[in-house]
Amino acid sequence: MPLLPSRFCAALLIAAASMTAFADQMSPVGTWNTIDDESKKPKSLVRITEKDGVFSGTIEKIVDPAKQDSKCDECAGDDPRKGKPVIGMTILTGLKKDGDNIYSSGRILDPNNGKTYNARVTVIDEGKKLEMRGSILFIGRTQTWIRVD
Repeated sequence: MPLLPSRFCAALLIAAASMTAFADQMSPVGTWNTIDDESKKPKSLVRITEKDGVFSGTIEKIVDPAKQDSKCDECAGDDPRKGKPVIGMTILTGLKKDGDNIYSSGRILDPNNGKTYNARVTVIDEGKKLEMRGSILFIGRTQTWIRVD
């Protein structure tokens, strides 16, 4: 059986590495700028991580210096996050892969109003953006988050 030319093998390795990098890029894992619905400016940084196939997101930074000490005062009385600092708070929980670039079955907390919503994430634009859909039944809204890393 003839050996493959070394250039061909090198090309295969590069292609495989590129596909792996692209697959990683299409994952929600990373740090994301959340964008304010009204001003269209960055509002916070959320880091999404994965453990055992389940994705969660934690607020790492609030962009507005006046809101650095924000607490989840509006969280429900039985929510353990009530009264806790928003920075460092896990607001996205339970997301699981549900198809190509789609992650669902999660929950997201809006610390501004203390409400939790069903969460669905779709990674778009070659992994540079994600659509975060928060809803209760069929009513909800979608935000576009921008990848930082």
